[in-house]
Amino acid sequence: SIRAAARDLRDLVLMPVTEFYHAETLHEGLGEPFFDRVEPAAFPQHLLRYRNQRWAARVGLDGLSDTEWVEHFGRFAPLPGGFAHPLALRYHGHQFRVYNADLGDGRGFLFAQLRDSQDGRLLDLGTKGSGQTPWSRRGDGRLTLKGGVREILATEMLEALGVDTSKTFSLIETGEALMRGDEPSPTRSSVLVRLSHSHIRIGTFQRLAFHDDTAAIDRLVEYVCRHYFPAIADLPAPERALAFLEEVVVRVARLGAGYMASGFVHGVLNSDNINVTGESFDYGPWRFAPVYDPTFTAAYFDEIGLYAFGRQPGALGWNLSRLAECLIHLIGLKPAEQVLVTFPGRIQQEFRAMLLNRLGLASAGDDADAALAKALVDFLQTTKAPFEQTFFDWRGGLASAERAQRGPSADHYLADAFAPVRAALAQYRPAPNVRLDHPYFRRPTPCTMLIDEVEALWASIAERDDWAPLYAKIAAIGEMRSAYES
Repeated sequence: SIRAAARDLRDLVLMPVTEFYHAETLHEGLGEPFFDRVEPAAFPQHLLRYRNQRWAARVGLDGLSDTEWVEHFGRFAPLPGGFAHPLALRYHGHQFRVYNADLGDGRGFLFAQLRDSQDGRLLDLGTKGSGQTPWSRRGDGRLTLKGGVREILATEMLEALGVDTSKTFSLIETGEALMRGDEPSPTRSSVLVRLSHSHIRIGTFQRLAFHDDTAAIDRLVEYVCRHYFPAIADLPAPERALAFLEEVVVRVARLGAGYMASGFVHGVLNSDNINVTGESFDYGPWRFAPVYDPTFTAAYFDEIGLYAFGRQPGALGWNLSRLAECLIHLIGLKPAEQVLVTFPGRIQQEFRAMLLNRLGLASAGDDADAALAKALVDFLQTTKAPFEQTFFDWRGGLASAERAQRGPSADHYLADAFAPVRAALAQYRPAPNVRLDHPYFRRPTPCTMLIDEVEALWASIAERDDWAPLYAKIAAIGEMRSAYES
């Protein structure tokens, strides 16, 4: 076709990639039961609002000009050596514990697969707001600009805090007026590209189980292990499936622990929003909790608090049980249960490790680490001390005591409720990689991402088309990330 020929021409012309660029088309090998080939929407406008140059460098695309960037990530000209047509992925899932067999990529697709130049791992470039697909149902396949801005903020903040998350790779404003029930409308439109290690979800397996396609489940397990968990890829099929479930349990436990140690509420932990590589993605009504409150919710429609802050570990465990159900024909019921019962202990262990990472402390042993975690959570929950301020103040443990006592939460640390935390901290020394001399720790307050800040950043864009506050916030998060990097 003329359009295909034009794409072929662009594929030949747009080649400013570096030696770090390595495209793959592995997902196509799974075959048609797993995706539909689709065409992206044609947008009336393309205004580049954000490009993640740091991650572009890791996949060899940092050399693209802005015009070339828009051609690939706004008009979706194929990347060299990549998919000729985007793939809308098929999946089902439980949404607020109700099974939905009418899901799938309704406003996104898998655009490309690349290799991370640092570790060689397979990466997906997936979209959000790229147009209608066979799975759009009654939706328009679009993303609001506010939704795109919010996803940038969520992913940048979580990455800086050490949570394994998708990365917002690109955001382009697309010039359409959208009608939405949860935003003042008409509202501006955008198309977003995210970078993640996988877009294979628990719901991907659920769809195959729903159709009793055990052969496809077996093929998907083999694919996932081959390309994401190579250490177990060559095991016999039943052992491989069991090891796969164990691997996903470990990774999802680490994810849940990251949420809890960061005060983050995803808001919609449905089984179609949990991928098998254990990364957070697909950000809708997320929020960071100002204080440690187990009942804090992010979604206005979560009327019973199913995905409240304190219920997130349970929600993740429930989703893992749904994955295990899809594998019973391979591993049996009893082995699956034996893996699942390890999840609560694993998430506790990962939570303690994440707390130490956030505090920049070396482990003092399991018992001491458990005691510190309990003391800190009790203090935060009892006093309602500002969540992020507390971790900022006590980065490095007692080595930061003088700095903490000069900060805005000093009165909290003088109270009796903090005495168990101070006593626990006495057993710890700063981790070798902690950087307390970083300029970030000369600030009186940490970088935060509370809902009022998010709304103020959006108001600058919506009311004055002023993007400077957003870019300043991204820079501030970058400073925080550099302070916490080892």
